[in-house]
Amino acid sequence: MRGGFPLGAALTAEALEAPHAALRTLREREPVSWVPALGGWLVTRRDLALAVMRDASAFTVDDPRFTTARVVGPSMLSLDGGEHQRHRAAFARPFRRDEVLRRFSDPVAAEADRLIDAFERDGAIELRRAFAGPLATAVVVHALGLHGADTAAVAGWYESIVAEVTALSRGGAASDDGRAAVARLSAAVGHALDVDAASLVGEAAAEDTGLGRDEVIANAAVLLFGGIETTEGMIANAVLHLLAHPGELARVRAQPALLVNAIEESLRLEPAAARVDRYATRDVRLGDAGIAARDLVVVSVTAANRDPATFRDPDAFDVGRENARRHLAFAAGPHVCVAMHLARLEAHTGVERLLARLPGLRLDPAAADAEPRGLVFRKPPALRVRWDLG
Repeated sequence: MRGGFPLGAALTAEALEAPHAALRTLREREPVSWVPALGGWLVTRRDLALAVMRDASAFTVDDPRFTTARVVGPSMLSLDGGEHQRHRAAFARPFRRDEVLRRFSDPVAAEADRLIDAFERDGAIELRRAFAGPLATAVVVHALGLHGADTAAVAGWYESIVAEVTALSRGGAASDDGRAAVARLSAAVGHALDVDAASLVGEAAAEDTGLGRDEVIANAAVLLFGGIETTEGMIANAVLHLLAHPGELARVRAQPALLVNAIEESLRLEPAAARVDRYATRDVRLGDAGIAARDLVVVSVTAANRDPATFRDPDAFDVGRENARRHLAFAAGPHVCVAMHLARLEAHTGVERLLARLPGLRLDPAAADAEPRGLVFRKPPALRVRWDLG
């Protein structure tokens, strides 16, 4: 039954752009609530969020309405069961933590330093577009074997794909820009498959993985927009949290080993991907809600990550929080993010290099648009910073 949820009924999509107060109230009073603005159920309590993400038999991604599949085609992100395992297994090995560190530690550090070289003497920059986005883009280009591809063009493809996913999530229609971006990405990945068998996509396309060429390309598209969008947001949000909390930044500067946990705490406080969508496979009861088969079920990762039942003083940014890694920013269950180790490496390396090379790094006091926003993906609209010049 969809009645009896007055808080959800009153919630607007605009309110979810700056959601924390509304999500706190929902979590306390309607932890599973019918939200007409989303056309589905919104889950805000952490235990219930985990129940949804871990039970693919009751809550699936394999539905024709799943926005990512509508943009790039079937992939490990939009399949369940044996088909999901077949797609995911081809990419899982090169994304293991030890493999990520071996293959990417040096390239990520080199690219971070190259980007900083370009603006180090300026004393001020908009950091999301000058550093976080370009770093994430360059790493994805490297990972997918798109050698020689114009990174600005790749960034444009990703922006079009993200815009398409966001528009469809809002109930909008598909666009020519989104289709064109997927077509150009497909052509570039197809070329990479032909020239570099040692790349991630080359390994995934090897005969023993069982994936066809089109299937590899669809998964590469998922890695492109996920690897850029969420990693860019992850880096930008982490820098924002540290600079907005000088006391916590001082703790990190005094104990550099705390930076790893600071990244996890930033992911908890403001996950770059704010929601996870599932569809009920059958009538099911979740909390006090009776969910009908085929209903959309939206897990608010943002709300689950601030559940006081798990996180003490959940709205505080605490770089020493002992259980920060219990966040759900990379989802959970069979669809836990396959590239989470690479994303963590990029964020840790990027933030570390910024703090090491830009003395007195701080938020630009004249900037007022750094608060993360977004219905699906959350990051600062702009992140203007300043630092001292020697």
